[in-house]
This record gives sequence, C-alpha cells and structure tokens, in this order.
Amino acid sequence: MPVRTNTRPRTATLALVLALFAAACGGAAQDAADDAESAAGEAVSEATGGASEEPSAAPSEEPSEMGSEMASEMGSEMASEVSGAMIDTTCQVELPSDGEGSATGMADDAVGTAASNNPALSTLVTALSQADLVDTLNDTSQQYTVFAPTNDAFAKIPAADLQAVLADNDLLTSILTLHVVPGEQLDAAALAEAGSVATVNGQELTLAAEGGSLNVNGQAAVICPNVMTANATVHLIDTVLMPQG
Repeated sequence: MPVRTNTRPRTATLALVLALFAAACGGAAQDAADDAESAAGEAVSEATGGASEEPSAAPSEEPSEMGSEMASEMGSEMASEVSGAMIDTTCQVELPSDGEGSATGMADDAVGTAASNNPALSTLVTALSQADLVDTLNDTSQQYTVFAPTNDAFAKIPAADLQAVLADNDLLTSILTLHVVPGEQLDAAALAEAGSVATVNGQELTLAAEGGSLNVNGQAAVICPNVMTANATVHLIDTVLMPQG
C-alpha cells in the first residue's frame, strides 16, 4: 500500500513564505517611495536656499513712497542751488535804507510813484513824466515787470543825445515802453527761465543768466533785481535799452 505524503504543511509553508516575500517587497517599495520623496524635498530646499515654501507677504509700498519723496526733496534743493548760482539777487545799487525810497518803502506804492521816491531813478522819472506814462504805470489794476535804468545808466548817453531823445516824444515813448512787460510780475529767476518776454513797445527782450547776473537784450545787466512795488516787480539795470530798427 503506497505511503501518502501529507502536503498540507508544505502548502501552508509555501503560502507563508510567499506572504512574507510580498510583504517584504511591498515594504521595500514604500521605503523607496519615501526615500525618493525625501530626496526631492531636500533638493527643493537646497535650490531655494532653505526658504519657506509659504508665499511671502506683498512688499510694502512705503519704501517706494519714501524714495519718491526723498527724490523730490533732493530735486527741489538742487534746483534752488542752481537758481542761486545762476543769478545773484544782491542789490548792487545804493538805495535808501528806510523811507519811501527804500526797497521796503517802494513795496507800498504803485510803480510810478515808487520810482519817484527813489533817488537812483530820478532821470527815469523825468523821462516817464515827459512821455506822460506815470499815470499809466500807476494803474494798480494792471501788473508789470519793469526794467528801470538808473541815473548812471542814463549818464552813459551823451548829454546832447539825451536832450534830443527827451524832446522827441514818440522816440522817448518807444524807448520807455521797451522797458515794460505787461500783465505779469516776473522775478529774475522766472525771466531767466522764460528766455524772452514781450514788451509794451511790441518788441521782445531776450534774457540770459551771464556771470551771475541777468543780461537783458545783450545790452544791459540787472544790478538790483526783484524790487517789489504794489503793482510791479522792478529790476534796476545799468544801461538804457534801445529799440531795434
């Protein structure tokens, strides 16, 4: 009678071995996956310098605004320095220290009257009276920029020629109105920036900052700028301007 072999223990053993092998393989696969994920995480961290993956907050706008304000302030300071370097606003004419003819006293009166109170402008006032322009300049409803030749400026004209000009009312009026810019009170800096202005005469004056002073028409230098009156800004000049043509 053949001996029958019991196969159940072998079958059970084989099943157990297969189960352990599968478990081992599954664990290795999971370990490999975990290792790969960890390696990927380390690579990302190294590439970003260890920075947090959390989104950073939007940068504040305050530095930009502060920078704009600082740039604006610096620009203003630079413009002021350039303007100061271009034109010397010191008055080189000896004006009265007080009274109606002083720079402070002239500020209270219309330009025709203010000029008549200033001893450095007596020849100009005589010419304005001769041309009947004092009342026109005293109209406080109007604004003017006036280039006022001093007595020394008129003294550069030979006496005979000056008397001839004073006797010719049309020529005198043409000369005097060349010294008046209507409609605006412009200081020396504004004149230099404008470069040219139209006068009551109808002709234009050219202006340029040269050697620290304002030059007018290539003929005269402003030697006392920015003298204020009630209706005009006056710039005293060292030479009488002459019309072209």
